[in-house]
Amino acid sequence: MTNEELQKLVEQISLDNFHRPFLHRAIFNPRLRTTGGRYLLITHGLEFNNRQLQHFGIESFVKIIKHELCHYHLHLLGMGYRHRDADFRMLLAKVGGSRYCEAIPHARTRSSVRYDYQCTVCGAHFRRKRKLDTKRYVCGTCGGSICLISKRRIN
Repeated sequence: MTNEELQKLVEQISLDNFHRPFLHRAIFNPRLRTTGGRYLLITHGLEFNNRQLQHFGIESFVKIIKHELCHYHLHLLGMGYRHRDADFRMLLAKVGGSRYCEAIPHARTRSSVRYDYQCTVCGAHFRRKRKLDTKRYVCGTCGGSICLISKRRIN
């Protein structure tokens, strides 16, 4: 699905279910990882995760669109548009939107490398996901220099 097709789909769902036009932009945002979509308060645009469509199909994706349209229409009407607001919950139930989206498999990838550091003065151990520049950092306990002990892969 392209951004133009997404725009038409969102406009159609808005008219069919909310009886109000969608007057802003709806696009796919490839940077979204763990969320199905989001409503942008400042621009009133909608962004969607295209992986939700690929993994779970159009039926699940339409529910995500309805969810984001609830935020959109309620915010523009000056009503409670947040998840905790009663207005949002009632409208979401009325139109049949999803409360939560399903988790995409392997959306959150963990780093497979861990770094072990040790202070050369007091012997304190530090474990980090990211590599440290040992010339710039010192031990927080005693101020001694830090050296890399091991770099190991986690499977």
